[in-house]
Amino acid sequence: MTHSIRAIAAALQAEARGDLDLQVLRASEPATAGPDDLALAMTPAYGPALQSGAARAAIVWPDADWQALGLQAAIIAPRARLAMARLTQLLDPKAVATGISPQALVDPTAMVAADASIGAFCVIGAGAVIGAGTWIADQVSIAPGVVIGADCQINAGVRLQAGVRLGDRVILQPNVVIGGDGFSFVSAEPSNVEIARETLGAAALQAPADPTWHRIHSLGGVVIGDDVEIGAGSTVDAGTIRATRIGQGSKLDNLVQIGHNVIVGAHCLICAQAGVAGSSVIGDRVVVGGKAGIADNLKIGDDVVLGGGSVVLSHVPAGRVMMGYPATKMQTHIDSYKALRRLPRLLRDFATRQ
Repeated sequence: MTHSIRAIAAALQAEARGDLDLQVLRASEPATAGPDDLALAMTPAYGPALQSGAARAAIVWPDADWQALGLQAAIIAPRARLAMARLTQLLDPKAVATGISPQALVDPTAMVAADASIGAFCVIGAGAVIGAGTWIADQVSIAPGVVIGADCQINAGVRLQAGVRLGDRVILQPNVVIGGDGFSFVSAEPSNVEIARETLGAAALQAPADPTWHRIHSLGGVVIGDDVEIGAGSTVDAGTIRATRIGQGSKLDNLVQIGHNVIVGAHCLICAQAGVAGSSVIGDRVVVGGKAGIADNLKIGDDVVLGGGSVVLSHVPAGRVMMGYPATKMQTHIDSYKALRRLPRLLRDFATRQ
């Protein structure tokens, strides 16, 4: 399918110049772009590569002399990544509804919208609800009573357990698991971990008389808001009594773990391999860097940014940037790191003066 420069510019909400009726098939890097490609040259660094390619049209940086670069048409992108987001949305082939596969097992009491699509080897439980326009890939299991909103995209291998509710336009990448039991166990007598926490490690630890761990079952389910996206292999555990919640517009990367009873606010960004322990509350618009960890029963305020690899062990006020282990204010962490790097030199200087 071809797109005119005029149509692409409208989709990008950007200014276009030159031959606006010029048609392109796909996006391409500048150096390898052909005559039917739209080259992506959003910064001046791509100028030489653009000239070595054969593109007739490109997305370029503000003030680019697009005619001198040999182009017949150009789209001006003041904010390159925003242009990329809108362009890839336009060019991404949409999932085509194919109805219900004959190899799917759909309980007769499930309510599936007439225009929904269910792939091969899916299992849809009793009383489940599948909203209008929702597309479900192959080998997805949906437990009894699960509710899925409209225009959702559920990719292959997803598992939705009992008590899960998805809003509209939710995207779940392959092998996401929503609503598994939380990691919640208790012993008959106070365990060593409870004693260590209570005494801050001061008490002597010993083998308990009864080491049995008793499971606390998760009955609360999971509620996912509208426009949430969850990356491949990520998990969101069910709440114990109340639901675990992911707020509207939040995006979770691959391999993210959200524990039981956690509340994630609206429009948060949680990067790969991050983990949030049980019963913590994350405010709105929070960004959690890759491999960051948040301990249990903590509150993270709105608009907090946690650097990659940070480990949060205490409450974080709104609007703060945190880094390190344990996480501290960014400037404090940087000052501490600088001091630590100076320490060997300081020790050498001290030793020579003795």
